[in-house]
Amino acid sequence: MDKARLVAAASEATAGHGGERPLAPEEVGRVFDAVFGTVERPGAIAQALRRGETVSLGSFGGFHSEDGTAAFRPGTALTEYLRDRVR
Repeated sequence: MDKARLVAAASEATAGHGGERPLAPEEVGRVFDAVFGTVERPGAIAQALRRGETVSLGSFGGFHSEDGTAAFRPGTALTEYLRDRVR
C-alpha cells in the first residue's frame, strides 16, 4: 500500500459511527507528513529519534535508534493481529 492509498484508507476510517464527517484526505496527509516526515522536512518521529528519544505508539509498537538507524519494534496489539489472534 502506498502513501496515497494509506491516506485514503485512514481518511475513510475517521468517519464516526454517529454520522460525523471523515477527515479529508488532505487533512490526513498533512498529519502523516507531520508525524512521518517528507524529503524536505523530518517528521516528529525522526526529530525525537535524533534527540535520543524512543517513540512509543501504545500497543502498536515503537521506534528507537540503533547505531544511527531507525528501528521499529512491533507491540502486542500489532503482533497479535498479524498472528490472527485478534479480529
